[in-house]
Amino acid sequence: MAVDGWRGVSPNGADEEHPRERQRGPVVLRRDRRHEATTTDQRLLDSRGPSAWVHTDPWRVLRIQAEFVEGFGALAELPRAVTVFGSARTDRDHPEYATGRALGAALADAGFAVITGGGPGSMEAVNRGASEAGGLSVGLGIELPFEQGLNPWVDLGINFRYFFTRKTMFIKYAQAFVCLPGGFGTLDELFEALTLVQNMKVTKFPVVLLGRDYWGGLYSWLADTVAAQGKLREAELALLHITDDVDDVVRLVGESYQAWEDAH
Repeated sequence: MAVDGWRGVSPNGADEEHPRERQRGPVVLRRDRRHEATTTDQRLLDSRGPSAWVHTDPWRVLRIQAEFVEGFGALAELPRAVTVFGSARTDRDHPEYATGRALGAALADAGFAVITGGGPGSMEAVNRGASEAGGLSVGLGIELPFEQGLNPWVDLGINFRYFFTRKTMFIKYAQAFVCLPGGFGTLDELFEALTLVQNMKVTKFPVVLLGRDYWGGLYSWLADTVAAQGKLREAELALLHITDDVDDVVRLVGESYQAWEDAH
């Protein structure tokens, strides 16, 4: 250290006013701290090193963050849209496939993009109907051990590792939720959407069940058992709409969207 202008010599032979140093990125290391055998770049590029860290929670957090960034970036400029769910097991010659195709086309004609899980069956039908009608067809896939990937009628697709990231995109970028007949996955999304609406996490968000024969039993149980025993209020049950008519779905969605626009 220089004192009163005196230029001494450090133990490592350097001028005290200009001690030898080593840079590690933005960090400056001097005197005894500067002795490192390798540089940061060298450690990065020379050796693969242990790989167990890629399976740790801190690294997973970065992957989760990356999925949110990718999803938000890809969908930020999406026009008004409707998320539609239904079974991946619906055959192309089944009447439910034709209903899904008609729904996708009707929503596209009304100026809505459609968002599905991007899989086969009813999801494919909705994507197909929207794409054939000239609308925007979006598919948000998920990494599964038995999934076939995005169907060929998806115009804009994203594949996710994590269900909760994907679910955020389904809700955030939609103005309505429509459920065709489906299994556990469809039921999961249905009740999550209802819970978010019930608790005012999303507003002006109609939830529609398309297919009275399929959904009627569930709706009756909610009304005659759950609501009857005080587990749901009538106003909460009224959040759920059930119909057989594609045009009725489009009307409900359009009216709700108009009400949202008027409120904003």
